[in-house]
Amino acid sequence: MSFRLARRGAAIALPLLLAACASFVPPSSQHETQGARPVVPARPFHDALDLSGRLSVHYQRDNRDEALHGSFVWNQTTSQTTVTLLSPLGQTMAVITVTPTGATLAQGGQPARSAADVDALTEQTLGWPLPVAGLRNWLQGFALDHAGKQVVATLQASHIRTLDGWQIQYENWAEEESLPTQLRPKRIDLARYTQQAGDVSIRIVIDTWQAH
Repeated sequence: MSFRLARRGAAIALPLLLAACASFVPPSSQHETQGARPVVPARPFHDALDLSGRLSVHYQRDNRDEALHGSFVWNQTTSQTTVTLLSPLGQTMAVITVTPTGATLAQGGQPARSAADVDALTEQTLGWPLPVAGLRNWLQGFALDHAGKQVVATLQASHIRTLDGWQIQYENWAEEESLPTQLRPKRIDLARYTQQAGDVSIRIVIDTWQAH
């Protein structure tokens, strides 16, 4: 099923979340020892990252259950995030761009929409929320929990409830090529309730990962 993108939306004057989400400070990566067994170094945070994978979303529209499936390409640098949403046939359905000055969302054949808050922009335009600001960290296993504390997901601590109400579950992991002792997220399940789209669940499967 191709993406069904809502045609409504207006500029939302809310603070941009990109800068706050990009400033994570992972725990120390120093090697320590417990007896004869080394402690695995902390997972590094990559400011520049290129990903691609699959995306499925379930939500409600006009009291009816909706579902969409497709793929995505994620390009992240220190100052910009670009997310391309693709249909199951590989057609570009939407391009989301976030910079420190604001966010834009472009769909084929329609004028690009802009707003200060990328997450409000996606929900208003797509009809369902895509938490791009948070995903800058969540895709790498970092998050702010419901108490505002920086946390790092692991095999043993794979569930996080965020400050803005998202439930994050890290279901599968893969080895990071540059650090074979480290695991990086492979499949991430997101869930929350929203006024506009009801109960929303998003499944993200990362197929390619390239850190710079």
